[in-house]
Amino acid sequence: MFQLSELENDALIEIFNIGVGHAAASMSAIVNEAVRMAVPSISFIARAEAARLLGAGAHGQNTAPERICGVSQHYAGAFETEAILMFPEDKSLEIVRLMVGEAVPLKELTEMEQEAMCEIGNIMLNSCVGTLANIFQRELHGSLPQYHVGTSDEILTATAGASQANTVVLMLHIDFVLEKHQIHGYVAFVLAISALHDLKDQINLYIARAIGQS
Repeated sequence: MFQLSELENDALIEIFNIGVGHAAASMSAIVNEAVRMAVPSISFIARAEAARLLGAGAHGQNTAPERICGVSQHYAGAFETEAILMFPEDKSLEIVRLMVGEAVPLKELTEMEQEAMCEIGNIMLNSCVGTLANIFQRELHGSLPQYHVGTSDEILTATAGASQANTVVLMLHIDFVLEKHQIHGYVAFVLAISALHDLKDQINLYIARAIGQS
């Protein structure tokens, strides 16, 4: 499986933490509550393993796969990737209620869930990818967000496209902490092998610039 050196791994976590920091500031303004986000770890795993990890959720390995709410966007430029923000389905309405307030009835809440989750996905994914683009000094262009509900395997299959056999998933575990809530989510970047090497090259250029400026 594809691996980064310890230095490359630390650099990528640092970059993503800058990205989710921007996302947290944007989300704080929306929910009128302090939001803290952090990326404690990343991993490169096969698509099937990513689906298994996500599907197990908090209920363990021996139950039916957990249903996931996901928002995906396709990015192209310095490298090509399908980026997907995913939360357990039962947490998505909780996040939407935080956005729109306690007074909205459940029926109306479910009607606006897709639009609200796409807005959150757009904020989160563009913050992560935009930070990558700025730090790598390269362009990355994103599509409009798409909303998905299903098992993790269904969502990853739908977004990985025809080339999924030759793809690796870069998984970001995101701690999404509000004053009264703690929600764990994932951002998955589905990358072809060629895109992985492009990403590794960009990380090393970033490290070389950082060393040169210190």
